[in-house]
Amino acid sequence: MSSPLEKPQIIAHVQKSVNYTLFDCKWIPCSAKFVCLGNLARGSGILQIYEIQHGEAKLIREIEKTKPLKCGTFGASSLQQRYLATGDFGGNLNVWNLEAADTPVYSVKAHKEIINCIDGVGGLGIGEGAPEIVTGSRDGTVKVWDTRQKDTPVANMEAVEGESKRDCWTVAFGHAYNQEERAVCAGYDNGDIKLFDLRNMSLRWETNIRNGVCCLEFDRKDIMMNKLVATSLEGKFNVYDMRTQHPTKGFASVTEKAHKSTVWQVRHLPQNRDVFMTTGGAGALHLWKYEYPAQRSRKDSEGVDMGVAGTVSLLQNVTLSTQPISSIDWSPDKKGLCVSTSFDQTVRVLIVTKLNKL
Repeated sequence: MSSPLEKPQIIAHVQKSVNYTLFDCKWIPCSAKFVCLGNLARGSGILQIYEIQHGEAKLIREIEKTKPLKCGTFGASSLQQRYLATGDFGGNLNVWNLEAADTPVYSVKAHKEIINCIDGVGGLGIGEGAPEIVTGSRDGTVKVWDTRQKDTPVANMEAVEGESKRDCWTVAFGHAYNQEERAVCAGYDNGDIKLFDLRNMSLRWETNIRNGVCCLEFDRKDIMMNKLVATSLEGKFNVYDMRTQHPTKGFASVTEKAHKSTVWQVRHLPQNRDVFMTTGGAGALHLWKYEYPAQRSRKDSEGVDMGVAGTVSLLQNVTLSTQPISSIDWSPDKKGLCVSTSFDQTVRVLIVTKLNKL
């Protein structure tokens, strides 16, 4: 028997109360700083920058914006610039130089309604090809932006005529392993998951998990698609093996019932793609490890390759709050360091131990 002390522990290192609704948090790459985004009671947006100093989170900058800020990413920026792209309640996509954040370096009215979700690729040394930002909105559209091109998205995925528009809750880049290939996965309020191939500008795969899709993330953006985690409203998440696509059955997956309520977010450990954290509506964090099957594909009765799903095991869980944990982000630089925000208006810096033993 392995002793409980050998398991990873999730330690709340720093807790910081704020006076606004927190929606998202992101580490600033190559630093001990992170940003928090949210909504002030008076209806404006707020961006705060914190730095970890001597075991404390010190507020070093606070910037107010006209619209509440819902989501952000550094994923399309270079390590030199580290510009933050944000989506707001007014449907605006803005890119900020945090050193001079009065006016955005790029701005576009991207959507008719709130931008729920954002992701970036091609920056930070992650993924080949052009730096691009994807946004998903309540208006039902998913758009891909190149900040070198003003006003017009490089791709626009929307419902066809006559189809009802679904609220897009989550977007994720993947498959950016060379200059040509790139994919975007989007999840919607009705349980739809759609995988768009950006090289061919086509819908490559779709499925429905019968519950609103809260979060999608590939285990890595800059490799051939390997695994995709989809979290949902009813406490379940699915892990899809994305290496083998069967012409009719699609991708093999394993489903896990995790939290007693909504699984708000999933984030893979940057230093180990088979370890990931999920956050729950009841304020819990669950740390998981994916185990691959002995063989990742097999032939069906017609001799066509189909994927084989692995298994997931729970490494550790902890309840931090009575409110949903709305966002979490692993430090890309320091293994086991993460920051989370929850609807109890608290930012928490966490340390997860013993990850090098996995």
